[in-house]
Amino acid sequence: MRLYLASTSPARLALLRSSGIEPVTMAPDVDEDAVAAEAARQSGAPLTPHRVVELLARAKAEAVSVALSEAGHGDGLVLGGDSVFVIDEVIYGKPHTAEKARQRWQLQRGRTGQLFSGHWLIEHSNGQPGRAVGAVAVADVTFADDIDDDELDAYIATGEPLFVAGAFTIDSLGAPFITHIDGDPSTVVGLSLPTLRRLVTRLGHSWPSLWNRGPAN
Repeated sequence: MRLYLASTSPARLALLRSSGIEPVTMAPDVDEDAVAAEAARQSGAPLTPHRVVELLARAKAEAVSVALSEAGHGDGLVLGGDSVFVIDEVIYGKPHTAEKARQRWQLQRGRTGQLFSGHWLIEHSNGQPGRAVGAVAVADVTFADDIDDDELDAYIATGEPLFVAGAFTIDSLGAPFITHIDGDPSTVVGLSLPTLRRLVTRLGHSWPSLWNRGPAN
């Protein structure tokens, strides 16, 4: 069973590869801000973190699904994902700039926030989309309270935190600054493997059917 990953995230790709899956990666053509703004306008209220990641994961999966259908191929499963970090009931995505990343870390060090990861899985057969299922996973993340400004500046200077939700990682340079995770750790990477396995099963497929590489390769 082929898995199409509607994402260019190196972290999601590495996570799937470590689990024995070599997906076909495709960049979804989605204006995330526009999609979220339109959904908020239609609802007449700010979107919850759960709704944001579910909505954007679905939009990404559907965008790649359309591209596959137009190309006349794409049997398998299409996966879209999205993540946001929440602290003090404020939703934070990717900071993009060093200044914003530093502000985030000054706010969150020594504290606990929540990482929401949305998943949307579409079944493709004969080049056409079929059934679809989605789910959101949540994990609590606690940051060290003794991170000094020099460490913080050095971390931000690497550029790593600029392009990840919440301005941190647990699978790379940011890991030593995190003291506790309550929930599935892969959720914090941006893709909950247990959640994905359940979605695959709900569509009637077995998880091992996705294995196409050795976990150590």
